[in-house]
Amino acid sequence: MVHKQISVEALINLRHRLDGLPSRCQERRILIEETAALYGVSTDTLYRALRNSSRPKSINRSDSGTPRKLSLAEMERYCEVIAAMKIRTSNKKGRHISTVRAIELLEEFGMETPDGFVQPDKGALTRSTVNYYLKTWGYDQERMTRQPPAVRFQAEYSNECWHFDLSPSDLKHVKQPSWVEPGRGNPLLMLYSIVDDRSGLCYQEYHCVYGEDVEAALRFLFNAMTAKTTDGFAFQGIPEMIYTDNGPIAKSHVFQNVMDCLRINLVTHMPAGKDGRRVTARSKGKVERPFRTVKEAHETLYHFHEPESDIEANLWLRQYLLHYNDKPHRIEPHSRLEDWLRNIPKSGLRSMCSWERFCTFAREPQRRKVGTDARVSVEGVAYEVEPDLAGETVVLWWGLFDNELYVEKEDRRYGPFYPVDGPIPLHRYRKFKKTKTEERADKIANLAKKLGLPRTALDKNTDLQFLVDKYKELEPTVTPFNDPDPYQEFTYPTVLFAKRAISEQLAKPLAKLSPEQLAFIDALLAETLNKKAIIERVRQYFRSNQGEEQNAH
Repeated sequence: MVHKQISVEALINLRHRLDGLPSRCQERRILIEETAALYGVSTDTLYRALRNSSRPKSINRSDSGTPRKLSLAEMERYCEVIAAMKIRTSNKKGRHISTVRAIELLEEFGMETPDGFVQPDKGALTRSTVNYYLKTWGYDQERMTRQPPAVRFQAEYSNECWHFDLSPSDLKHVKQPSWVEPGRGNPLLMLYSIVDDRSGLCYQEYHCVYGEDVEAALRFLFNAMTAKTTDGFAFQGIPEMIYTDNGPIAKSHVFQNVMDCLRINLVTHMPAGKDGRRVTARSKGKVERPFRTVKEAHETLYHFHEPESDIEANLWLRQYLLHYNDKPHRIEPHSRLEDWLRNIPKSGLRSMCSWERFCTFAREPQRRKVGTDARVSVEGVAYEVEPDLAGETVVLWWGLFDNELYVEKEDRRYGPFYPVDGPIPLHRYRKFKKTKTEERADKIANLAKKLGLPRTALDKNTDLQFLVDKYKELEPTVTPFNDPDPYQEFTYPTVLFAKRAISEQLAKPLAKLSPEQLAFIDALLAETLNKKAIIERVRQYFRSNQGEEQNAH
């Protein structure tokens, strides 16, 4: 029986004609019967062909997504181990072991895991299959190293948290910096910035520095916390917390001491790698955004007019910050400055201290030894302290912003001391006033000269004879030294070497000796191998034998 098949084009044409007719329509029945008669098939066959032509076919196998060589649990276990090997071998540049190498190590050596030893059979794993399931099941390197979602935070009121950072200016240098250190060239123009976390209010300054300078950072923070003389710039006060990075400024003991004195909580980013996959220094957008805005909207104008000095650059920058802080808040329907003024805490702002008092906070204790000339040098500057402290180890309290020096010794503070000149000119005499320590030393020296010891202490000392009699009976046991003689200087290494030496001493081979003489040599060598003893006894023995032979004749 010949199987009759309707073409796909005819079925599609019939489907379109049926779609144009309403359901349960007599024309649909007539159209089906005419088409079935045309192709010589029954109406049931035609309906079946229409159903099969509209049924979608799967492009994948029925067992797609399921491993065929191994069970699902085994394949997932191997994928977990390989993904863990990639994580374990990753470095800071993102390099890690490849899938092929991981499979080779597993098949050849296996891997110890908390659940036991894992070693698949050779050929059970392939690169394409493992890579497919690593990506399908979410074990690929991209997902395993992806950071967790970021959590946004915002302070409740103004001056609760400040973000502090610095960035090199795109201008790099100015023609007339306010100060230049001899021998170090033109300093770098650095942009220091403070941003209030709640309002986004920003205060920035230019400073000419050689790297991240602590002194410039403290000067900038003092200016940021004090009341501004510029009209419309109300930003001031001591914050409760300063959030910054782990740079040289935050690590400085002077900077930390100033923050403690001002009762500011200094918070830094966690070191890299201390919080898993999370990048620990990613909450910096609030302080980085003003940097970009200033460099793109303000510093680009320096191509038309470049500031001559950092003082002029700060004057221009301060005018632009008034415009920047008047811009809308990131969330609220008012400006940044207005948001800062509206959210001042009920207790008010903590006002800043005077500059003189601030300078006293910027002191760092250093343990140093005072020289014999009662002087101590701090960063090339000599200070002359109390003469009584000469040669003593003291604690120096020296500030970044002042010239005086304070010295602490045993909970007593001396000072202030000021810088002094170098050594006195030749042929000019100067002497320190005697200190109490020197007076005590002179007194003890005079007493030492006047001391006298009776001569009987050396001539007739009965205690010494008592000690001799006391320990005479207690004699220690002495073991003779056992010389290993590593270079055979005193003994022969073997009997053969000893016989060769005896033969050379007698100037004849030992085979020509009598049995009694050979017996004597064997007995002697069995007793000792000492060179000196053997030669002496051989000489004595053979000389006595020669004397007996001469007497017999």
